[in-house]
Amino acid sequence: MSDNHRRYRSIKTALSQMFMEEPKGYGAKQLNVLASLISGIVGSRSTNYPKIASKVPDRRKLESRVKGYSRYINEAEPRTEIYLMPFAAALLANLSDHTLVLIMDGSDVGRNCVALMLSVRYRGRALPLGWLVISGEKGHFSQEKHMALVLEVQKLVPAEADVIFLGDGEFDGSKLQAKLTEFGWKYVCRTASNAILFDGAEFSFQELLLQPGMCLEIPNVTFTRQRYGPILAVAWWRETHDEPIYLISNMDLMEEVCHWYQKRFKIETFFSDQKSRGFNLHKSHLSNPARIAKLMIAACLAYLWIVQLGLWSFQQGLHTIVHRTDRCDLSLFQLGLRVLEHLLDFNITIPVSFTDFSHAYPHFVR
Repeated sequence: MSDNHRRYRSIKTALSQMFMEEPKGYGAKQLNVLASLISGIVGSRSTNYPKIASKVPDRRKLESRVKGYSRYINEAEPRTEIYLMPFAAALLANLSDHTLVLIMDGSDVGRNCVALMLSVRYRGRALPLGWLVISGEKGHFSQEKHMALVLEVQKLVPAEADVIFLGDGEFDGSKLQAKLTEFGWKYVCRTASNAILFDGAEFSFQELLLQPGMCLEIPNVTFTRQRYGPILAVAWWRETHDEPIYLISNMDLMEEVCHWYQKRFKIETFFSDQKSRGFNLHKSHLSNPARIAKLMIAACLAYLWIVQLGLWSFQQGLHTIVHRTDRCDLSLFQLGLRVLEHLLDFNITIPVSFTDFSHAYPHFVR
């Protein structure tokens, strides 16, 4: 059996087992196409249809396979604005024994389109939960878009979970802050140096004359001329950085704000792995937002599987075979890709999971 056959069959079996009942008819056909896309994306390291098709076992001609993928993706419903990760609720449930750190991020995808992604932090990676895609150059999404995505993902979060939301400067809207607080979530968001604060009189972060190495807290202020608050504002200039950052939060302590936002610096986002270091999502050649958003379902499932495979390799001790024994210089994503090649080369059973991130591994893994 070829590598392409083994990879595809392992993925299809895993997908089938995630459903309560085995899909039949049209549902089974859709499952087959999704399994083919995931397998081809991983095998080709690309989201380009012809490259995907070249790594999928199918007796049809390559052109016919490409048309099949195109039909599947083109069925994307234009009115479906937000796409949620299949099995995202199970993923969050598996991770909810610890604080769930949710990260909002945006990046360009396809041709002249940008994606807004909400992910959950896991050991320095951002695992995708939900997203939306719009036409346009890389830039800001409206606050309404931010809130719409957060509202959909919030429905999947276990009620008892502790949640912390992290966002860069684009995600500091007062309506979004109010909604996060309403959910009972804590948040830390970066904001601009000229953001208006009010504490008896208006002022901005720029007036603080911050110096490298300084960290100042401004408690119980309101934010912008809408006077949202009270919030905690923090001006922080790390000595290793060229300029300060300005943070707003509903937390109580400056140290707590800095502790959590510091994790944002170290997070490798979904987009960083999906582009030049992974599946080249930005080179899919698609320009329709709904179609890109649907293609991202397969790309996200492929990403979760490969990260989980890297994690699984530590439990099995395979990381010492495909990489160093004294330390790990590879991310879980890159390690997973290398482990998959090893399993294929030596005809070893290929485990596939999209939600199981419970395996233990050494502290040095990235």
